Amino acid sequence: MRIGLTGGIASGKSTIANMLVERGALLVDADQVAREIVLPGRPALEAIASTFGQAVLEQDGTLNRKALGAIVFQDKSLLAKLEAITHPAIRASMQATIHSYAEQFPNRLIIADVPLLYETKQEQLYDGIMVVYVPVEVQKTRLMKRNDVSEEEANRRVLLQMDIEQKRERADFVIDNSGSLEETKRQLDAFWESQCLP
Repeated sequence: MRIGLTGGIASGKSTIANMLVERGALLVDADQVAREIVLPGRPALEAIASTFGQAVLEQDGTLNRKALGAIVFQDKSLLAKLEAITHPAIRASMQATIHSYAEQFPNRLIIADVPLLYETKQEQLYDGIMVVYVPVEVQKTRLMKRNDVSEEEANRRVLLQMDIEQKRERADFVIDNSGSLEETKRQLDAFWESQCLP
């Protein structure tokens, strides 16, 4: 079974993904793939530099994420330009890995951690969608603490994504991650048992 794992920014997707891996799932992480496709020498990095200028590169030729973030998080049209470069490359790499895992381990659960799964219309690629849910105010508080950003910046980043309540409504499985770790674990155990996963 292939499950697309998503949620809002700072909802705890990575924590949930790691808990599923501990139970025996195989993980394909979009953020990890996103880092790989912008390594020096990769076509995506060259396209980013030619679109946004050399200022988004470090001295050693690697991507300066902070500089790029400062540009794209101020303007949705610039973010869309970046996503037009990165999303197809990320999707192709992830699907190749998922296909390989499915052939090698036909009975294992495969989790694809995709933050912008709904925004990039990838629902049809998976057998089911799991949304990690926390209310918007919790998202903002966690984001401010995790990334050391202002409330205004946290608010802007949250608003760049689809509303978390809409994601929750569309999900096949919802994990409410706004309570204790024990509560989250109980929900994951119930999911695992309901799917009769080995």
